[in-house]
Amino acid sequence: MSTKNINITLKVWRQKNAQDSGRIETYSLNNVSTSSSFLEMLDQLNEQLVSEKKEPVAFDHDCREGICGMCSLFINGRAHGPETGTTTCQLHMRSFNDGDTIYIEPFRSKAFPVIKDLVVDRSSFDRIQQAGGFVSVNTSGNTIDANAIPIPKVDADKAFEAAACIGCGACVATCKNGSAMLFVGAKVSQYALLPQGKTEAAQRVLNMVRQMDEEGFGNCTNTGACEVECPKGISLENIARMNREFLTASLQ
Repeated sequence: MSTKNINITLKVWRQKNAQDSGRIETYSLNNVSTSSSFLEMLDQLNEQLVSEKKEPVAFDHDCREGICGMCSLFINGRAHGPETGTTTCQLHMRSFNDGDTIYIEPFRSKAFPVIKDLVVDRSSFDRIQQAGGFVSVNTSGNTIDANAIPIPKVDADKAFEAAACIGCGACVATCKNGSAMLFVGAKVSQYALLPQGKTEAAQRVLNMVRQMDEEGFGNCTNTGACEVECPKGISLENIARMNREFLTASLQ
């Protein structure tokens, strides 16, 4: 694949802190390599801003390998940008053309307040997972070999697929109600499908759903936008499984 340099115009959301009203600012960026990632392009922008004695754009990043979920950005109206099944850090500038105008905004949700510029506080996800508690099955010391407990391959595969959720929040940013049900459904499912998670299953789903509601997330819209925009392809089946788990626990 040939590499070339392109010139682009960036419309970037700038916000000093949670109290600031924020605004879109426009930047011209030249000689951007189409081989560079989207985050490398933002690095290039910040180098330009620093050289001009201006405040660089704050954005989240860590692994830059599509694992940590921190790179969450709304790019041209889509969570993580124009490519399906791709995180922002995996998005490359070859997806854009010379002369393009690119809009870059933080994820929008009441439960994801903006910290600065493109950085949002997603600690609400952490609190939901913490509300789920622990697994009381002994996983250290006299641990039973994994193959000593027969698990149907279909269940094991579904548990692994649910565990692939990286907690980026694309589902929340995409949902018109700001629902976190795909995220919570995935976290509930990865334990609900395995015998190790059965002991605390009822209390876990009740606690996680309660915490989700307390954080201010909306309800499921049943439109499926969350699954479409999820970079890891987490299935809506996990929401249905969470609903079944919640209903069963509520009747106990």
